Amino acid sequence: MLRVMKRAVGILALALLVFAAVLLVRAATLRSVQLTVPPAPRIELADPTVIVERLAAAIRIPTISHQDPSQDDPAVFQEFRDHLERSFPMLHATLKREIVNERSLVYTWAGRDPSKAGVILMAHQDVVPVEPGTEANWQQPPFSGAIADGFIWGRGTIDTKGKLLATFEAVEALLRDGFQPTRTIYLVSGHDEEVGGRDGALVIAKRWEADGKRFDWVLDEGGAIGQGLVPGVAAPAALIGIAEKGYVTLSLTASAEGGHSSMPPPHTAIGILASAIERVEAHPLPASLQGATRQFLGALGPEMEFPLRVVVANSDLLEPLLLRALGASQRSNATIRTTTAVTMVQGGVKENALPASARALVNFRILPGDTVQGVTEYVRRVVDDPRVTVALLEGSHALDPSPESRSDSEPFALLARTIRETHPDTIVAPNLVLGGTDARYFHPLSENVYRFGPLHMGPDDLKRAHGTNERIGVDDYLDSVRFYIRLLTNAG
Repeated sequence: MLRVMKRAVGILALALLVFAAVLLVRAATLRSVQLTVPPAPRIELADPTVIVERLAAAIRIPTISHQDPSQDDPAVFQEFRDHLERSFPMLHATLKREIVNERSLVYTWAGRDPSKAGVILMAHQDVVPVEPGTEANWQQPPFSGAIADGFIWGRGTIDTKGKLLATFEAVEALLRDGFQPTRTIYLVSGHDEEVGGRDGALVIAKRWEADGKRFDWVLDEGGAIGQGLVPGVAAPAALIGIAEKGYVTLSLTASAEGGHSSMPPPHTAIGILASAIERVEAHPLPASLQGATRQFLGALGPEMEFPLRVVVANSDLLEPLLLRALGASQRSNATIRTTTAVTMVQGGVKENALPASARALVNFRILPGDTVQGVTEYVRRVVDDPRVTVALLEGSHALDPSPESRSDSEPFALLARTIRETHPDTIVAPNLVLGGTDARYFHPLSENVYRFGPLHMGPDDLKRAHGTNERIGVDDYLDSVRFYIRLLTNAG
């Protein structure tokens, strides 16, 4: 018996050794998928100081989108259009401008070959408000457009006036050089992206869809050059969004008998609701490794250090381990599952009265593969309480995840090549965008819808876009202008 056990242990040890060897060999033979291209010559910009000041002036115009559109100020959007017109005279003399729904902008730069499908570059004009009471926490006032400490400060520098102005600067520079693109180029700038884009980008996309227009590729915001964002990857990583998550907010409403608090039931409406919230948080939707996230790991795996490289190289064999590791971080957890966030709770009107109802709002960012309907049904099963109704929040906009664009297409390769030419030490990877963008509305018009801007973003910068101390580095912004000049040249 002892001999049999020793033999079994020996066989098991040998099997484990072989398994470990297989894992190591697969990791060691993992080959880089990065394009090999020589760096492009550095583009010299005419008067960088003026370029930077034009963005600073744009930041000083508070083009805020409010949840209640009656609070919006049309005059500031007119002021912003006037600023663009003054700043980019050749662009406005050459390109055809259309104003959609009084504020959104479409510029058409006619190409030499009208038979070729055009391309779309997108960036929105509007910005989110500054949270009341946080103004004193800003190092520079939020709408100052201050140029200090190597940065341009203010709301919209990252999201996305920096992208918009950099694109316009690139077009203006190319026009001065006499450049005309082969394909027609469309510059699309919505005015309400921060509140869903339904009166801007959606209207433009629907109009073009009705006209039967098709585009070779679309580029919007959503990805960046991450520094220190991917564990095990030392090099900057340019993350190109090929899809974005969906969105739904569900209302959980608990009902109970009201009355005086001197004679309470075992559970009030608030207690019933609390139990439902606890169940929803304790049972998140299941994690999975698929689509854009799997492609992201496939592109970055060869660039990773050991031991992460071993895990990623063998993701088919070690998927449970990999999912557990990704689920341990808030940022990476959001790439592998539909996330659950209880954001508002309402109930009760007086400290000595039993509430007849209580409500919680739960926001879900939906992973590709899940749907609004599927998430709603899942939550109902988890709550499993006839006293609690689960419904879509009235008046909100529920959206399924976007389709996924290919990362092996010519337009993706064009974008990757431009990144590698202008940022030679950067590696490129497809990525899943966790938030929502106007790009989602353009999938019916093109198979190649991407989300990327060439800004360097570290872990602390991720909080700045809608938070305090939003800013963009002066050198980073000037390099963005160079990137768009190169991209338009390559596309042309």
